Amino acid sequence: MRDCPRVHADASIPAGPAPSPREVLPRPILRDYYDALFSAHGPQHWWPGRTPFEKIVGAILTQNISWSNVEPCIENLRQQGLLTPRAMELVHPSRLARLIRSSGYFRQKARKLKAFVHFLRTEYQGSLARMFRAPTAVLRRQLLGVYGIGPETADSILLYAAEHPVFVVDAYTRRILERHDLAEARHSYEEIRRLFESSLPADPALYNEFHALIVQTGKRHCRPREPRCSECALRSLLPERLAAAK
Repeated sequence: MRDCPRVHADASIPAGPAPSPREVLPRPILRDYYDALFSAHGPQHWWPGRTPFEKIVGAILTQNISWSNVEPCIENLRQQGLLTPRAMELVHPSRLARLIRSSGYFRQKARKLKAFVHFLRTEYQGSLARMFRAPTAVLRRQLLGVYGIGPETADSILLYAAEHPVFVVDAYTRRILERHDLAEARHSYEEIRRLFESSLPADPALYNEFHALIVQTGKRHCRPREPRCSECALRSLLPERLAAAK
């Protein structure tokens, strides 16, 4: 991944039409969050994977499981020469499932991997390069139509493998935003994604780095229980009522 630029204080945020507070999230200056995290942690060098296809496979396998459980699966597939779309389409489903057993729900995930490579062949003649050239909105809609690919997985494929400017929203993102009064449980995945994309430049490198920094913060500091706010780079950005309680 190329070096990610800082978002300077004079970076423009699209004004857009006046939003209805009942329909959309507030529009915080998210660049302050990025700058604080980047200053504290530096570049994260995400996403793990030697090739774009490996990143796609990883995005599917990491659903509902930690990356540490996915790494052995990727290594198994690599050793068996199955980390190409064609090889994955030809391998027997039961053999594929055995190789990815540590990822959890391995039979379902084998079916999801098969569904993706089938989609790639039928829609893009098996060419990732051709698929990546598709317009972002078109490709996102197509990916969401593939068995087992939901919004977070589709956006991970678009951002990390295809380098399209799409922000990935995960549980860490939502937890941090809600604790900082920037989102509520009622806000949808799409609303939170649009918040980031409307508040920041459409830069895949920036989105990549920002999401990786959020994950790092969610794991180290903004934990589900007993959050370590006093050690977090975002402490100064907490709402006053919350900062006083920490």
